[in-house]
Amino acid sequence: MPIVVNLDVMLAKRKMSMNELSDKVGVTLANLSILKNNKGKAIRFSTLEALCEVLDCQPGELLEYIKEGNKGE
Repeated sequence: MPIVVNLDVMLAKRKMSMNELSDKVGVTLANLSILKNNKGKAIRFSTLEALCEVLDCQPGELLEYIKEGNKGE
């Protein structure tokens, strides 16, 4: 999938656990795990906004576009 969610990177930078993020954002741990493991097919803007608010970041810091041919690079 060309869109990668860098949730694990942002959690590490903010020294925050998935449980803490789940509580603060109001998204289940299961749904955050789907995002973190790049298994999600979509994300609501309201969820993205909440993640950015809690993690104090921009959407571009969470989402990254990677061309299909560049996965191994």
